[in-house]
Amino acid sequence: MKTLTLFSVALSVLLIPSLVISQNTRFSDPETVVENEFWGKLYAQGGNSFFCETPFTSKGFVLTEGYVYPLNQVRSALGCGTSSQCDDNDRYRQIASDLHNMVPVRSRIEMSRRNARYEELGDVSSPDECGIRESAQFFEPPQKVKGDIARTVAYMVDTYDLPWAGASRVFKSWNQLDPPDDRELTRHRQIADIQGNENPFVLNPDRIENL
Repeated sequence: MKTLTLFSVALSVLLIPSLVISQNTRFSDPETVVENEFWGKLYAQGGNSFFCETPFTSKGFVLTEGYVYPLNQVRSALGCGTSSQCDDNDRYRQIASDLHNMVPVRSRIEMSRRNARYEELGDVSSPDECGIRESAQFFEPPQKVKGDIARTVAYMVDTYDLPWAGASRVFKSWNQLDPPDDRELTRHRQIADIQGNENPFVLNPDRIENL
């Protein structure tokens, strides 16, 4: 009976895929991924900028690849030094190549937010034309993408053992406030096809409560 019980437990663990988070193992060259996979495939037909939802048909001069979980915070967590120094770090190159963390962003916005931490600012700051609030080193995104950000940050935290890019309670609140919509789910499926792994927090948003 005891042997059967142990076997049943082991079998049940194997049958629950959500217990295992697959990492990006297909790509490890950030520059090539950005050019060939992000702009060359994922947004080859254009799309909308992430924060402002500005339509575009090609990258142009005003857009850049943005990182929901900022790369400077990845470098800080890994302790590998500057951007050029971290280029020799295989772990950093793997994380920096993850398409789940990349979004098309206006260059101006990416410059202002890359050193900021996510926070709920409320009346501390007035929203700009895109619904973005900024104060000191804090950044509050528009409500329509708060859930997207929460689920991406949760994926980065859980998949790559990174610290939260802000207070965990904020991301958990945003996850509930803004559940996955068709746009997020479609993008997720496209990335999974290209990169070969999924973000389980998009497929099961309640999972974030266990972090």
